Amino acid sequence: MSVEGASLKEQLLDASRRNNVDLLEQIFTTLDNDEEKIADLINTAKDPLGNTALHLSCKYGSWEVLDKILDQEGDIEIDPKNDMDGDTPLHSAVRYAQDEPEHGEFIAQNLIEVGADPRIRNNHNQKPIDLIHGDDFDSLIDLLQGAELAADNRGNIENEEGEEEELIDDGPDDEDVPIKAN
Repeated sequence: MSVEGASLKEQLLDASRRNNVDLLEQIFTTLDNDEEKIADLINTAKDPLGNTALHLSCKYGSWEVLDKILDQEGDIEIDPKNDMDGDTPLHSAVRYAQDEPEHGEFIAQNLIEVGADPRIRNNHNQKPIDLIHGDDFDSLIDLLQGAELAADNRGNIENEEGEEEELIDDGPDDEDVPIKAN
């Protein structure tokens, strides 16, 4: 009878659940620290519910593993949706914050800093901010609202000289007017 060990995908998911940085580094070494291979593994490894390593790291508060994953070069998909609820890792971080407010907010903030989109809705038409229940989450609400506002206001364009311009709405009937950004 042949006995095989866990696949790299299974090992990655386990490292993400248990915050096992040593196992994660072993996986990266096995892949010769190749950015493309690592990114492919991170983007394609999923548990039966469609959770990626990012989802699981956020769900279980595995910050050290999440940090190493976010530091990887290559095309790491930051907003994958899981199969069960269509949640992104940011949704998972907000759910985790319900039990661990400070740590969950810290994880959410780091996801936003690397480009997680707080406007993505899950299968229940909920954005991450819609998952917050209770009065003790003002700073998390502020973080998510600020990130949504920043994402909505990224309407900068480049003018002919290559300088960024920002459009302002100067009324309902007028065209938007470009102003030079400072």
